[in-house]
Amino acid sequence: MTANLESRPRRDVRSNSIIALIQKRAQKVIRPLIALIILLVIWQLLCSSPTSNLPSPLKVFQETWDPLIINPFFDAGGIDKGLGLQILASLARVAIGFFLAAITGIALGILIGGNPFVYDALDPIFQVLRTVPPLAWLPISLAAFRDSQPSAIFVIFITAIWPIIINTTVGVQQIPQDYKNVARVLRLSRQKYFFKVLFPASVPYIFTGLRIGIGLSWLAIVAAEMLVGGVGIGFFIWDAWNSSRLSEIILALIYVGIVGLLLDRLVGFVASKVVPEEQKNQ
Repeated sequence: MTANLESRPRRDVRSNSIIALIQKRAQKVIRPLIALIILLVIWQLLCSSPTSNLPSPLKVFQETWDPLIINPFFDAGGIDKGLGLQILASLARVAIGFFLAAITGIALGILIGGNPFVYDALDPIFQVLRTVPPLAWLPISLAAFRDSQPSAIFVIFITAIWPIIINTTVGVQQIPQDYKNVARVLRLSRQKYFFKVLFPASVPYIFTGLRIGIGLSWLAIVAAEMLVGGVGIGFFIWDAWNSSRLSEIILALIYVGIVGLLLDRLVGFVASKVVPEEQKNQ
């Protein structure tokens, strides 16, 4: 009898915590949904007039339902493809450029952060180059590669590499002196020092740079594709503008925003699995 009385409060506490968790999760969904509905209503009211320069949400939905919404992966040949295929083409370029930037940026960041001489020599140069707008590199890349595909990838690379280098450098420089002293006392080899001390301590900073870099990469590829042409979400938007298809542009922008959010969340999810708990709480 006593055991039943003791177990009942525990079950009540557990059920209350589950209910509180469900309510908290529901609020995170309901509140943005309410804000979205309000935004759509305001948009509809402002653009419902026949003299409006922009289409209303209902008009966008009607004009893009077939085939862009219900069949985003249609392929009619050439550049006449659905938004799904356009985005996949852009993501392929982003994946290549971002991967190259991540490998190069992390390596350079570790080298620069661990060597004061190299840092003093290269940091001023990097600080100048990182302020150059991404699209300003496009003519240089077109002149060097003579092809739009590698040129767009290079723009992604040069856009994403700077936050990765800078954050990795800061991460290496912020390694506590106690860690270095312990490594000297234990006489760790360079390989063990890298894998046991330097890299784990720098991981939170590295992922901060990666998260910034992936966002900038997605921004840059859309702009670059508007100029280099071919299949891709950026050229799709530019082609729709030249054909006065505003509803298609708006739908493409929604897709771009959603994909950008998913890319950011993906890098954040990987970081949550890689970064140790004690470093997250610092």
